[in-house]
Amino acid sequence: MRDFYPTSVLVTGRDIIFFWVARMIFSGIEQTGKVPFYEVNIHGLILDALGRKMSKSLGNGVDPLEVIEKYGADTLRFSMITGVTPGNDVRFQWDKVENSRNFANKIWNAARFVLMKLEDYPPGEVSPEGLPLAERWIYARLNQKIDETELLLEKYELGEAARGIYDFIWDEFCDWYIELAKPRLFNPSDSRGKYIVQTVLLEVLTGIMKLLHPFMPFITEEIYQKLPGHGEALMKEPWPVSDHSRIDISAVEEMQAVMASIRAIRNIRAEFNLSHGLPVEAVLVCKDPGWLKLFEKYGHYIQELARVNNLQLLGDLPAKPRQAVSALLPFAELYVPLQGIIDIDKEISRLEKELGLADLEIAKAQAKLSNEKFLAKAPPEVIAKEQERQAEAINRKEGILQRLEIFTVK
Repeated sequence: MRDFYPTSVLVTGRDIIFFWVARMIFSGIEQTGKVPFYEVNIHGLILDALGRKMSKSLGNGVDPLEVIEKYGADTLRFSMITGVTPGNDVRFQWDKVENSRNFANKIWNAARFVLMKLEDYPPGEVSPEGLPLAERWIYARLNQKIDETELLLEKYELGEAARGIYDFIWDEFCDWYIELAKPRLFNPSDSRGKYIVQTVLLEVLTGIMKLLHPFMPFITEEIYQKLPGHGEALMKEPWPVSDHSRIDISAVEEMQAVMASIRAIRNIRAEFNLSHGLPVEAVLVCKDPGWLKLFEKYGHYIQELARVNNLQLLGDLPAKPRQAVSALLPFAELYVPLQGIIDIDKEISRLEKELGLADLEIAKAQAKLSNEKFLAKAPPEVIAKEQERQAEAINRKEGILQRLEIFTVK
């Protein structure tokens, strides 16, 4: 009683507030003169996929042990936390469990890659001064994420905290930083660059395991025990504290600009079905000298991740390149010339066919929406769906016409 009464917080479902929680409070005060806990975190109930409460009579219950046997405890825990808002019920959905399992696989594969690249690594530290942009950016984002997660946990917004960690691990660490690090890891002539990357990979992965541990304790402990310089147990490690000196806002803004340029080129590749292995040229026009200087220094990131073999950086562009797809970015104009890369005549033929289909869809929707009998008898949601279909077809047609103009303008 001396050690554990009163406790700090009671976590309980919304359906027993008056049956149990209120009685605990009254009884605690009556018997001891003290409240039994200072905060109550009231969460929702887990419902079935149809939004019904699970019960034996309905036979709609899900045995957690069966889910754990097939997918693992971490997967079940994480699928139950993500997408949850305080106090609201959550539906049990198998696709969320599948997504959480994919996330666990992503973490495991990323950790395995990092561990393979640390086999020849003597643990040490690197000075924060003079670090490349990618390293300054990932350090800043890790420490920002520590602050964000702590704030959300203090407010019991567990679902939002889990979503933020998910996005950071999957998108920023796995899909961006590891890809940015690979060229230096595989460059035998840059031993200093490799050591910096190894150090940052280890520190950031360790920080990620600490942040994720309350949500997925088993996989994080397993990975932590394999990391160089690990302690006795991850669950005994102190909660991470952000290092504000590492939060370089300019590095975050600059890296976001580089990433936006890479995404724009990748989107153009996807739009015109250009394989990732096919090298392309790109022209980046930055009228602001500051942005131009940035891309002169870090344009190699764009070349490596967007598979650009020739990146031209210009302060002004007298004439737009012929047969080039453009993208307007907040800080620059981007052009990707397609002449000699794709079969122009074949692409024009394909676009004209798509244009005909879009025109047909617009005409069909217009015929329905101009029919007074249809408007009088159809439910509002059906009319709204038809209007949405027409608007989507019009937007698609405008995009096709813009692409056709690229190849037909002399």
